[in-house]
Amino acid sequence: MRTPLLCFSARTLRRRLVGALGSALLAAALLGGGTSAAVAAETAAAAAAPPDGDTVASPPGANDWNCRPTAAHPNPVVLVHGTFANRFENWLVLSPLLKSKGYCVFALDYGTVPGVTSSGSGVLLPIGGLGPAAESAAQLGRFVDLVRSYTGAAKVDIVGHSQGGMIPNYYLKFLGGASKVDKLVALAPSNHGTTLSGIANLAPYLPGVADLIYTACPACKDQVVGSAFNRKLSSLPDTVPGVHYTVISTVFDEVVTPYRTQFLGGPDVDNITIQDSCLIDLSEHVLIAFDPTSLHHVTNALDPAHATWVGCG
Repeated sequence: MRTPLLCFSARTLRRRLVGALGSALLAAALLGGGTSAAVAAETAAAAAAPPDGDTVASPPGANDWNCRPTAAHPNPVVLVHGTFANRFENWLVLSPLLKSKGYCVFALDYGTVPGVTSSGSGVLLPIGGLGPAAESAAQLGRFVDLVRSYTGAAKVDIVGHSQGGMIPNYYLKFLGGASKVDKLVALAPSNHGTTLSGIANLAPYLPGVADLIYTACPACKDQVVGSAFNRKLSSLPDTVPGVHYTVISTVFDEVVTPYRTQFLGGPDVDNITIQDSCLIDLSEHVLIAFDPTSLHHVTNALDPAHATWVGCG
């Protein structure tokens, strides 16, 4: 019996991301997060010699290694993409939005497999989030240390999507991350694994690709309920002291199912369903990373002292 996967097929993801990018443009306009010429110039300068050694394009506004946090936003924000994604495509909207608000923004790629690429944005880029989840969590830890070293910040805030919202939990629990992270904001995270409601069996619809997916995506199996990784992650309480958690979910999530399994239990957790703020919001697992309502919740979570009412958009 094949193990269910937490990932879209390459063809499915391309189709969904093409639609997502249209929503991204609308979201950017609604949120006022369009990339300015200054942001573009900073991004180009930062890309000249990235200290993380990553050759994947940074999203607009991210990875300016000369950025220094301000008193208003003392914690750099680290963005962590999801399974079958990369930093550029996953954060086309949120990265410039945060940069425009004065944050130092950094984004990594993790869990990449040579030769596996996507063209969801129209640019051929590696797909990440495929490698073993524990190794990806360690990679996140090294990136956080790099960001802290360059910026001089004692702690970072993390915003993750899907698997990128879950592996920080492993980093916090098992890899010493609790002393280096102030806030974790997770969009549709696979915190307690998933049953996928059967839609993970997309591989049979892609002749010749199924075997590649099953062999090239250990992270997919790691995120299934009952996997060894899932059991280890669940062996400790959901949260660790000293970190504030925000989980942002959608009732229309068809990947991490049931969607309420994304929520965390603990004394310093805000679990949010975006339809409670906007009943007509139809965003699902992919679009939640581009959705104006969900990203408004993200900015509130990162700066709760200046949080504003969230409605549709």
